[in-house]
Amino acid sequence: MTMILFSVIAYLLGSIPFGLLAGRLAKGIDIREHGSRNIGATNVFRTIGKKWGIVVLLLDAAKGAASCLFPLWTGIPELSVSVRLILGVAAILGHTFPVWLGFKGGKGVATSLGVFLAVCWQPTLSAFGIWILVFTVTRVISIASLAATLAFPLMVALFYWADPELLLLLPISLLLAGFIFYTHRSNIERLRQGTEKKLF
Repeated sequence: MTMILFSVIAYLLGSIPFGLLAGRLAKGIDIREHGSRNIGATNVFRTIGKKWGIVVLLLDAAKGAASCLFPLWTGIPELSVSVRLILGVAAILGHTFPVWLGFKGGKGVATSLGVFLAVCWQPTLSAFGIWILVFTVTRVISIASLAATLAFPLMVALFYWADPELLLLLPISLLLAGFIFYTHRSNIERLRQGTEKKLF
């Protein structure tokens, strides 16, 4: 019962629509009616501005990390990797399918970043480094996100090769990759057509 409660809380934390709130606070708009109509940081960046885009990126990542770690604040001394992963998955699902917004949310990249920084920071930072490199070259966030997503399972295998936790982390990282590609299917189609926009 405690795990179910924690998972519900993690989902609710993940479902906080910081992009939507930023649109209302900054310009009094519903960001779902502008740009790509997505509540994620990229659309906030394009629609409202760089400052707000960065704020939403950090907040979306922070809620992912907090969703994995908040039980520690209740006095629990330690959380296993499996527990943190369960809570992290709940948060990613909350961000992507928020109950408050008719289950239509963001694409899950920033929240996944926060989740996996809290679960396995070394492969996550390595994949984020690839994101930075690809974005610097292309200026297209979707390409950078997909490249980092592809690299993440490889980084997990590299850093956890001799660790028994690989048997849990690797399948989850592969499932995450498939999920991120699914949420980016419209971006992939625009990339195929050559119509995907650079951020700036």
